[in-house]
Amino acid sequence: MTYDVTLIPGDGIGPEITTQTVRVLEATGLRFTWDEELAGMAAVEATGTPLPDATVESIRKNALALKGPLTTPVGTGFRSVNVGLRKEFELFANVRPARTIAPGGRFENVDIVLVRENLEGLYIGVEHFVQIGDDPRAVGESMAIVTRAGCERIVRFAFDYALKHGRKQVTIVHKANILKMVSGLFLEVGREVAREYEGRVAANDMIVDNTAMQLVMRPEQFDVMVTTNMFGDILSDEVSGLVGGLGLAPGANIGTRAAIFEAVHGSAPDIAGQGIANPSAQMLAAAMMLDHVGELDRAQRIRDAIADTIVRDHIRTRDLGGTASTEEFGRAVVRRVA
Repeated sequence: MTYDVTLIPGDGIGPEITTQTVRVLEATGLRFTWDEELAGMAAVEATGTPLPDATVESIRKNALALKGPLTTPVGTGFRSVNVGLRKEFELFANVRPARTIAPGGRFENVDIVLVRENLEGLYIGVEHFVQIGDDPRAVGESMAIVTRAGCERIVRFAFDYALKHGRKQVTIVHKANILKMVSGLFLEVGREVAREYEGRVAANDMIVDNTAMQLVMRPEQFDVMVTTNMFGDILSDEVSGLVGGLGLAPGANIGTRAAIFEAVHGSAPDIAGQGIANPSAQMLAAAMMLDHVGELDRAQRIRDAIADTIVRDHIRTRDLGGTASTEEFGRAVVRRVA
């Protein structure tokens, strides 16, 4: 079988880490047809917009994309490409796994998947100023909007993910003790959905501030976590920090019409072109893409190859305390995968 994939190399270090990731994917023995498209600053320079119609149409056609990190132009009126893609393709689920790979950190056995609702909550962007007296910006108001359907969709996604990947527990993270409507609805729906999975996946719930503390005290108690948009945005970076930071953090945005996989770190323009960037996160995102299309064994081969390259072969890029170049690291992973 051949997989048709929209390939967006991205900005900064994006093309370097994407090149190595493509080599790793092809080393699995699978066949791919790559439709390379532009987004971010590369697209602005070539077409005048950070998200060209050709890129959107390619993703719509293939329903599968591998994306490098992008730079959103500052102060130019351009919208975030990531936000634009989420809305265009209704990418309601953001999936952020974090697993200990490199030894020597504070935590040795972290293996957490955070599932974040991507389209609702405070980030829906319904906000305005209220004038008081002569001050037109005296009060700022933002509205959090959470729907029952949106809550059910994301919680069910988390439980189905747990079943598919052999996970044992889903933790519903909320603030229903204070936000009794928007977070209360999320918790209410979460508990309803959890009952449907009794005997197959365990469930519990936890207030978000306690969750943040527990993550840095006993992260081993967490397996799959599911939460609303803003809480997920914050906690997903905290979870990545437990395993060494964003250099080892892949992500997926999955929706009803497409799925987009990416490294979640930035484009790092300060080291672009130097050949020293760590491609691990992009490779791990590619493994998530293979999971998504049902190639679970090959996906695991990629994850094992990355871990073995770092731990057994001691081939590491500078951010992991080594001296390997991006290409040297990529070649080492390819040897392991093949």
